[in-house]
Amino acid sequence: MPIKGGPRREETGKKGTERRAYNMEETDSGKVRMPEAKRGGRKNAEAGMGREAKRREGFRRGAPEKGAPKREAAERQISGRGDRKAPGRRGQDPQKAGRDIQERKTSGKNETQKLCPVASKCGSCQWINRGYGEQLEAKSTKFRRLMEPYCRPEHIIPMDDPNHYRNKVHAAFGEDARHRAVSGTYEEKSHRIVPIDSCLIENRKADEIIVSIRGLLRSFKIRPYDEDTGRGLLRHVLIRVGHATGQIMVVLVLGYPIMPSKNNFVKALLKIHPEITTMVININDKDTSMVLGDREQVIYGKGYIEDELCGMTFRISPKSFYQVNPVQTEKLYAKAMEYAGLTGEETVMDAYCGTGTIGLIASRQADNVLGVELNRDAVRDAVSNARRNKISNVRFYQRDAGEFLLEMAEAGGRLDVLFMDPPRSGSSEAFLNAAAKIRPRRIVYISCNPETLVADLRILVKKGYKVEKCVAVDMFPYTDAIEAVVALSL
Repeated sequence: MPIKGGPRREETGKKGTERRAYNMEETDSGKVRMPEAKRGGRKNAEAGMGREAKRREGFRRGAPEKGAPKREAAERQISGRGDRKAPGRRGQDPQKAGRDIQERKTSGKNETQKLCPVASKCGSCQWINRGYGEQLEAKSTKFRRLMEPYCRPEHIIPMDDPNHYRNKVHAAFGEDARHRAVSGTYEEKSHRIVPIDSCLIENRKADEIIVSIRGLLRSFKIRPYDEDTGRGLLRHVLIRVGHATGQIMVVLVLGYPIMPSKNNFVKALLKIHPEITTMVININDKDTSMVLGDREQVIYGKGYIEDELCGMTFRISPKSFYQVNPVQTEKLYAKAMEYAGLTGEETVMDAYCGTGTIGLIASRQADNVLGVELNRDAVRDAVSNARRNKISNVRFYQRDAGEFLLEMAEAGGRLDVLFMDPPRSGSSEAFLNAAAKIRPRRIVYISCNPETLVADLRILVKKGYKVEKCVAVDMFPYTDAIEAVVALSL
């Protein structure tokens, strides 16, 4: 991930940038949280500041980086830009593409450095040094072993092109030893920022916009926020891109509610990137590991973007939960609908519904759908999405899904199919008990964490459910993360 105008890369290694996926969006609440190991880590970060400052003292900002042409050539090689055919593109076997990538990495660690010069510090692309075919094989093996007590999984669903798939990109902002703005992700187990300009798994345009914002700070006398002193203004930048529509949202997370010359800043950024659809200021003035605060101010556009998924249009606001890999999401949801076996007569619930994507897609094949979500902003977007797509057989509730199910069961309600897409921590035992009490004839479990999935399946099986079929979907190439869909029935 080369740095334009940032400190020279210091050390390279094995990992990459999916850390932002865990720093960010993956909670249903919409309030993103940094990894637990980072919380309260300021003193740990200070311990190495002396050595860090010395290492950075001689760095020249904005100078061409040594080896940059080689890294650009490597990215063309892995992403398919240039003359070489992209590995894993439509029409080419992803397994073979992965082997091709692996075969070209003849110099081991040095080749990994070309693909991602900061992999060892960023810490999320755990498998940056593996070919895509090898990644798929490893994920398939892990998932199969976890699911062996229940059923034999179908073949893993791969990506055709496993690069630049993230439509949601987050950058933390800070300063280097010479008080020059840097942006990137937090170094593993610290609060030190690893400067990043571009990333193998992130949307290219989002990365470009973040670099442009950083370049404008000095001329507008805006300093990045210092979490140790509480001084400075810009804490984070969040970019969301509509994969199908191309719409772009820019969220500036500030430590204070006042941004000097904000109108001129908007004009300057739009001059560089006229493709930006909307800009929002988010205020986070608390000493917290959360990235987004509670207050927002729209400074350009409507304050949200729209994207198309599975033939429907969805509204996405700064805090909305929306899958970060839309290409694989369509495959994931198609498999979920297949497992649900809807005939048009069922009452369906979409638990942890977020902006209502699963429930709205299911509404085309069901009698009526209930969507339950705790996050207020997500529910607002879900209602808007239903109206926008002219769907009248869906109702959304801002409630705890477990409590809602329990009340529905006690009132004698009927539920035929339950879709559940819980956070990485899995479902609560209270929710699973409530689900077993209302006893839908079929449960479709969408999981982003196979370990917690298996723990939840153990409870559901004890309640009388049987696992019929399951499949893994590769939503996050270059990482060890596995998404899965499981069908259960009574």
